Amino acid sequence: MNSKLIRYALTMCLMVAMTATYSMVALASDGKSAGEILITGNDNAATVTVNGEVAKSGRSIFSSSTISTPADAGAIINLGKAGKLELARNTTFAVSFDDSSINGSLSSGRVTVLTAAHAVGVKTLSGDVKLNAGETAEANTATGQTTPATAAGASSGDWAWWALIVGGAVAVIIITAAAQGENNLGGSSTQISPIR
Repeated sequence: MNSKLIRYALTMCLMVAMTATYSMVALASDGKSAGEILITGNDNAATVTVNGEVAKSGRSIFSSSTISTPADAGAIINLGKAGKLELARNTTFAVSFDDSSINGSLSSGRVTVLTAAHAVGVKTLSGDVKLNAGETAEANTATGQTTPATAAGASSGDWAWWALIVGGAVAVIIITAAAQGENNLGGSSTQISPIR
């Protein structure tokens, strides 16, 4: 057989295979937005579930997913441009989203909006609330009440670090002022002249 004919046939087969492959990929895409889950807490015993199935960090989350966290783990849901949510321990949250908005239904626990392109609509047992970045909706299953509250600020450990840093800066300023502008924080030094 002619080698040109074989080469031509192989090239045509390769082109048909590539066209078929990329056509199938384009047809398989349903245009759904996807997010990602990150499990926080004790990974060894964590049994966070998505739609009833045990999930691990990095799993894809699609709209209309129900995420449940146990007593020993929480979850962060990264929904790309739409925003990012944090689910506390013992939380059940059904999320629906697209590229720019997030909505959900909170059955138990607490959800905090870390970032969001628009206000997040959360349906609760006592009504609907809109949460902006930094706000939290908490469900109290004992009374059936859900109240929006601002997210907890810096913990007491964070305040201690800030107090230490500010205190150190104030001490340096006081020592410099007491030395009447002579800043000898490094002690005495020997000057070396470039000329002998």
